[in-house]
Amino acid sequence: MLEKKQVSKILDTMKERFPKADTTLEKTDPFHFLLSIILSAQATDVSVNKATPALFKAYATPADLAQADPSEVEKYIKTIGLYHNKAKYLVGCAKDLVERFDGKVPKTREELMDLTGVGRKTANVELAECFGIPAFAVDTHVSRVANRLALVEPTKNVLKIEHQLMEQVDENRWIEAHHLLIAWGRHQCLARKPKCETCPLSFECKYFKEING
Repeated sequence: MLEKKQVSKILDTMKERFPKADTTLEKTDPFHFLLSIILSAQATDVSVNKATPALFKAYATPADLAQADPSEVEKYIKTIGLYHNKAKYLVGCAKDLVERFDGKVPKTREELMDLTGVGRKTANVELAECFGIPAFAVDTHVSRVANRLALVEPTKNVLKIEHQLMEQVDENRWIEAHHLLIAWGRHQCLARKPKCETCPLSFECKYFKEING
């Protein structure tokens, strides 16, 4: 695992390549953005962004969605993977918000994770993107890049990766670092065919050294 100063330099290099790294989900109000995050599980942000305008128009508030039948919601999200279950999650989440939080999205990880369909990663993304609260969401891109570059000790445990990254990165850079690692994973350090030949970090990349002997 690299030292904290080395991690900071790596993030600076990533920022030079992706200076405007940000979420690719359409930013909306906290309620609708939370729905978008739930829908994005095992689906592309592009597919979510295409489906949500009509969905959000039909269900403008948590109260509107809480009264819906999941089968009604399904027609808006059929193009998104796992839409049967996700329709149930969306309605359940809306009901939780109405019944327990007066229709408002809570601002703590614990309360968010008590909502139907919301796990730790979803909660962290919501906190960071909607409320500017420092959090480090770990998805497949973050996990892959963090392991390949030895930003963390080798592990597939996302909670361990999250905690190690929080230690390795200054808190005021958590949100930025999350976006940078995702951008790096999507466009540079791809899962199957990483672009090592054009990577400015190859010289200190554990993965690159391993595959090249």
